[in-house]
Amino acid sequence: MKRNLCVFFAIAWVVMAALPLAVHAQEKLIRIGAMYPMTGRAGLYGIDSVAAAEMAMDEINAKGGVKGYKIDATFTDSKAKPAYAVRVATRYITEDQVHFLFGVVSSGVGLAVTEISKQHKKIFIGTDHASTQLTSDKLQPYYFRVANNTFQSMAAGALYLKELKKTKPWNTIAYIGPDYAYGHDQWNELLYNLDRWNIPYKKVGEYWPKLFEPDYNSFVTSLLRDKPDVLVVGLWGGDTVAFIKQAQAYGLLQKMLYFQPDAGGNYELMSAMGAELPAGLVLGARHYNNWPDTELNRTFVQSFHKRTGRYPTYAAEGAYAGIYAIAKAVEIVGNPDDTEALVKALEGLKFKLPEDPEGFTSYIDPATHQIQQVQAIGVTTPNTDFPPAKMMLGDWKVYKAEEIAPPPGYPATKK
Repeated sequence: MKRNLCVFFAIAWVVMAALPLAVHAQEKLIRIGAMYPMTGRAGLYGIDSVAAAEMAMDEINAKGGVKGYKIDATFTDSKAKPAYAVRVATRYITEDQVHFLFGVVSSGVGLAVTEISKQHKKIFIGTDHASTQLTSDKLQPYYFRVANNTFQSMAAGALYLKELKKTKPWNTIAYIGPDYAYGHDQWNELLYNLDRWNIPYKKVGEYWPKLFEPDYNSFVTSLLRDKPDVLVVGLWGGDTVAFIKQAQAYGLLQKMLYFQPDAGGNYELMSAMGAELPAGLVLGARHYNNWPDTELNRTFVQSFHKRTGRYPTYAAEGAYAGIYAIAKAVEIVGNPDDTEALVKALEGLKFKLPEDPEGFTSYIDPATHQIQQVQAIGVTTPNTDFPPAKMMLGDWKVYKAEEIAPPPGYPATKK
């Protein structure tokens, strides 16, 4: 009898010990493998992206998830290094068996990870990097981007410069941007759009510092010699902050129009420079804390601030959008396992985002897998509504999604 009881309790103990594992195994999850830089000049973008993605996940999971599935994400520091990110992405797919790859800030990393996505037929949701190559000549069936690309920003920039000629005539332009795909795409696409809309200009200089360049002084002195009417800047993140601070010491910003239509208007610049940021800089970004003035955007910004104690950089809204894109696609398909059906669901997907003005809803173009959005460009002006910033953007110029999209056949149509 004693022996039988011992056997009974031993079996019961094994069953009870295994119970949590069995419950976990039965839990229905949408598994996401995310990569973002967490340190260095790009680190804030990654930290904000993680916070916003988790915010979106909490919102969705609090309502019961999607078709009985909870969203679950693993976040890894990409170190902004393509080779390292490739190893992480491969591990996510082969070991963690994720349903989606997600994130990435640097276009160089994005171009590397998209190859892993293609190889393993695993959907990659790009939330921040902007090189147009990913949605044009490097496009593959499993890649989707939920933030605007450089073409859209630079097309809006070309239209801005076209309008500017009427009030503040300009002729010469120079460029400085990082020496990799993202930087080169911006310059090439601005010139392409200036040409296709017959906007006259003369190039007087172009400069290619490395990413995370510590010293811009030689570039600043060269630009002062070039004396462009318009200085087009293609830097991003902490590089923008460092460049402007070093340019300030030479008085460069008072000698030419500072024009940065893709990543210049990020809140990181406003918060880092405070009252030192001069008025009159013309900047664009992928999301703004003070535009559009809609209930959805105000709620997003304030919820992020309540959660983190700071206002979001634009990378945050891209990550937030990416989680909702996944949720919408899984809701349509009914599960996260049918990759081909999810691809079809994402193609043409429409969903309202914080950066959408009234009357417009973001949508993913089925042909390019690129999200289509309204783009706004503003001018730095005093504003203390989002401390520690003392300057924000205002005097907005707004461009419709359709007018800034690449023409049919692009990039084959490039001159």
